[in-house]
Amino acid sequence: MLSFKGPVARDLCDPHLRPSRRDFLRVGGAGTLGLSLGSMLNLRARAAEAAIGGGPGWGKAKSIIMVYLQGGPSHIDLWDPKENVPDNVQSAFKPISTKIPGIQFTENLPRLAQINDRFTMIRSMSYTPNGLFNHTAAIYQMMTGYTTDKVSPSGQLEPPSPKDFPNFGSNLIRLRPLDEPMLPFVMLPRPLQESNVVGKGGTAGFLGKAYDPYTLYPDGDDMDMDKMSRIKIDDLRLRPEVFSIRLQRRAKLRELLNAQMPEINQAVESFELDEYYDQALSLVVSGRAREAFNLEAETVAMRERYGRNTFGQSCLLARRLVEAGTRVVEVIWPKVANSDNHSWDHHTGLTERMRNQSAPMLDAGLSALLEDLDERGMLEDTLVVAVGEFGRSPQRGVSTSGNGNSDDGRDHWPYCYTGIIAGAGTKRGYVHGKSDKTASAPLEDPVYPGELLATIYHSFGIDPETMVYNHLNQPRELVKAHAVTKLLS
Repeated sequence: MLSFKGPVARDLCDPHLRPSRRDFLRVGGAGTLGLSLGSMLNLRARAAEAAIGGGPGWGKAKSIIMVYLQGGPSHIDLWDPKENVPDNVQSAFKPISTKIPGIQFTENLPRLAQINDRFTMIRSMSYTPNGLFNHTAAIYQMMTGYTTDKVSPSGQLEPPSPKDFPNFGSNLIRLRPLDEPMLPFVMLPRPLQESNVVGKGGTAGFLGKAYDPYTLYPDGDDMDMDKMSRIKIDDLRLRPEVFSIRLQRRAKLRELLNAQMPEINQAVESFELDEYYDQALSLVVSGRAREAFNLEAETVAMRERYGRNTFGQSCLLARRLVEAGTRVVEVIWPKVANSDNHSWDHHTGLTERMRNQSAPMLDAGLSALLEDLDERGMLEDTLVVAVGEFGRSPQRGVSTSGNGNSDDGRDHWPYCYTGIIAGAGTKRGYVHGKSDKTASAPLEDPVYPGELLATIYHSFGIDPETMVYNHLNQPRELVKAHAVTKLLS
């Protein structure tokens, strides 16, 4: 018996043809069957395609909008309030009813409470961290599915490195490349950041810079609520050296082909490769890309519906990008972790800051995004995920991460928190998992960051165990976890 295993496809030109750990083909009596090596490899590829995948939600997503609530919002003060608990656990906000009988939010989310029959709530997000409960390590794990190697005593990490595991968006655009001239992966309106560690978990890492996101970071500080109204197409950047080097290499290759093998041009003339090449070179200034960034094309009512602030207008722009063909959009909460004013990092002043700053922006922007996608029929194949890197401590005023906390503040809490997922085959009006009486730990059906990412890959028709190769040319799974198909229909 002849057995083919391992990364036979790693050198193919098609980047999406990568074997998973479970892919295999066993061929008996190959010689007597008259099969060539090419025939067997072809059979193997077909067998692999047939052997993996399937099940609820498989392959229903064409695009994703990740609403990343950087900073760690308090689940108890938003979507998992508790009653009959000690005073130092009780939220200052009143519980309100939602569209799902028996499920309550706090008064901070009145609009989301009226549409939670359109999405799935995960009230049992959880993980046990290595070392301190710092933002950057948690962000890296949520965005890549892997834990970090280096954490200093202060909880900070080394800066982004080419050795890092890739952001899930980079994996998606590599395995599901676009077939039209549009930006594949956009991150806005600011980078992932904790203190002076900027961008950790937000790059393509060992996949290479070619799969880095295009970044839209408009000028203005985090408190500038009007900066999305000033975006220009020139604000859209890939690292300058990446884009210029890439275009130079492509142009040089094309010149060599034209000079040395003119018959190729004649052979493929009918395919109009010049047109496609020109579209790629002029992508950033193309009509499609330019129009996607034109928020002025939206009605005043629609812009008001999302909220006239950085977060709301970023959500609106995310919808426009997906509508124009972008595969992955990551909307990062527009206030850095380790900060006050509009941040979710509520170590002090939680009640005032959440009531008047962060919660109203979240409620308006996220509810408008979900309603708008649904009304346009885009929620059928657009996955929306809203989650932070962790929740906040059930008890106020205690230290769980080495930070100081006031009586009106909660510290980092990775053991139990809430996320939501909607669209592209996810269940509507479903509550997955349950937290205990103080929202300290999951009582049932915990979901870990790697499992959430595995569910995202599954929704795109990608086996979560598909192998990628790191900077040492070692095979690594996209994520070492299985999809939570209970979330999907």
